[in-house]
Amino acid sequence: MNTTSSSRFPVLLATVLCLLAGSAGAAAKATTGGPQTLGPPAPSKVRRVVTLAPSLSEMVLALGAGSTLVGVSRFDEAKEVAKLPRVGGFTDPSVEAVVALKPDLILVQPGPGNQRPVEKMAELGVPVLLLPLHTVPDVLAAMRAVGQALGREKEAEAVVSGIEATRARIREAAKKLPTPRVLFVYGFEPLVVAGPGSFADELIRDAGGINVAADGGSAYPVYSMERAVRSRASVVVDAADVDVGKDKVRALPGLSGARWVDVPSLSLLQPGPSLGRGLEELFRLLHPEGTGKGTP
Repeated sequence: MNTTSSSRFPVLLATVLCLLAGSAGAAAKATTGGPQTLGPPAPSKVRRVVTLAPSLSEMVLALGAGSTLVGVSRFDEAKEVAKLPRVGGFTDPSVEAVVALKPDLILVQPGPGNQRPVEKMAELGVPVLLLPLHTVPDVLAAMRAVGQALGREKEAEAVVSGIEATRARIREAAKKLPTPRVLFVYGFEPLVVAGPGSFADELIRDAGGINVAADGGSAYPVYSMERAVRSRASVVVDAADVDVGKDKVRALPGLSGARWVDVPSLSLLQPGPSLGRGLEELFRLLHPEGTGKGTP
């Protein structure tokens, strides 16, 4: 088993399944656009916030607005929200639990799985801010939108600037180092990997790697064993929470000789303000030869 958090995979898998499912409606359509709103406008002074994904709670905390949080998802693990009420999961938020908290604003990572309950919350008069988090630009746009909603524009811009500065620094450092072929794995049975359009795909390129699943056709494709063999990955990043099927994949020709590494934290799995830290971690995983020599 990996040594990282044991509860990260359910929320990650729920996110992946939501993005793959596809559905009509306002919340589903928002997954392909920027931040959008549902329901009535939020008050000018937001005092009570409910978040439906750990990444969104992390954004509020990064802005120094943790005191506004009154409810979070069952997957939230940050110590700052440990005592807050839980309002369900990514795909099954409880309308009753959310409305009972009388929030001024609900922050939602939209997807077909939560479309109906989220739209019901809006119909009941609760302001909703929909924040797609598929890509790095999505994350930066979401940070700015949350900052604006909470009156923390300067703090949000500082977080965004920090992430952009880290990306620029890592890209420059990566130019001086070899270019590994990377397979980023979320699950082994089935084999779910980071494909084109995922934020992990962007970070692999930032860190000077080649995503061998860039031909996967979607952000989180189920990859065949045959394609995995043909990928000729030199590094396999294990971001799965369970090892079921791992031995079979690890024994595949072409992968048995690869260097296998585990993600050291949630930073590469939650598309939020910790992406800069996640990118630094990924750089060190891909370039152990570059650490300790003045590089990140």
